[in-house]
Amino acid sequence: MPRGPLTSLRRYTPEDAAEFTARARESRALHHPWLSPPTSEEAYAVYAARLRQSPDREGFLVGERAAGGAIAGFVNINNIVLGAFRCGALGYGAFAHAAGRGVMSEAIGLVLEYAFGPLGLHRLEANVQPANARSIALVRRAGFRLEGFSPDFLHIDGAWRDHERWAITAEMLAQRE
Repeated sequence: MPRGPLTSLRRYTPEDAAEFTARARESRALHHPWLSPPTSEEAYAVYAARLRQSPDREGFLVGERAAGGAIAGFVNINNIVLGAFRCGALGYGAFAHAAGRGVMSEAIGLVLEYAFGPLGLHRLEANVQPANARSIALVRRAGFRLEGFSPDFLHIDGAWRDHERWAITAEMLAQRE
């Protein structure tokens, strides 16, 4: 699995349930109202199994190398469509103890290399709520461009939320390198 100076990526496993859910519970204030990762081991089991077993999803836990691989966050590629489209939707989240330290920037970069390399995608989209400045800064640093606005796009935290649509293509990433 891909590794960088700060992080390494690994697949979700059942053995990660206790640590992941503890980190998710510790990070509720950071995540609210943007996302709701599973906070119980039962919910994690369903979530992780879907990421491991669905052909249209790829999921990665972000391990913090300086902390012996402790889970610092997650990056998932959802709704993967191959053929002429070769696109996926990026979802991600840092856990509170690792937020703001560059861990997720590196992890997103590693996932982009994987998505545009071995996975064979051409395009990745990230849909971000307009008030989520930290997430917008993250995708902007990764080279995504703003492509549009989608009103009432996703049902999150009990309401339909507007999102900005950010995207990057394999060619855009290659031009940055």
